[in-house]
Amino acid sequence: MGTFQHPYVSLAQESIHHYLNFSKKLSCPSPLSTDLNSRSGAFVSIKKLRQLRGCIGTLEPCEPNLAMEIIENALKAALHDPRFSPITPEELQDLTYSIDVVRPLEKVPDASALDPKIYGLVVRSNGKQGVLLPDLEGVDSIEEQIQICRAKGKIPDDEPIEIYRFKVDRFR
Repeated sequence: MGTFQHPYVSLAQESIHHYLNFSKKLSCPSPLSTDLNSRSGAFVSIKKLRQLRGCIGTLEPCEPNLAMEIIENALKAALHDPRFSPITPEELQDLTYSIDVVRPLEKVPDASALDPKIYGLVVRSNGKQGVLLPDLEGVDSIEEQIQICRAKGKIPDDEPIEIYRFKVDRFR
């Protein structure tokens, strides 16, 4: 019996396969289920043999619906994550995907309102921003989460920051 794959994950995978095979973007599926027709930010994470291979997402919706948000972010994660070379067709069979649908950001007064297992983090300062998803392997403390966000946003340790937390619905 094959393993069940969530429709969001299938959509991300299909989007990348389609682009790599036909050099064009997958059309938005139709008709859309109610959830895929809603609007939300979403992150697409791609791993190859358990190592991160690409991750790009949006905190707030940029596309007309969640289906298009997933398609767009899957392609960006596969082809345009600046930390990695673009994914090649030869790698497709070794990849796994997860989709994080982002719930609204909540501004928090200080780090005591955070929990790296439950909340993702956005750190902002002077027009710069660092973002980290929740419940990531190897990120076990609030301090680590803040340091990673500062590093991603190139925000110096002595610069004051605004802190936002968010929850996600994760699909693998």
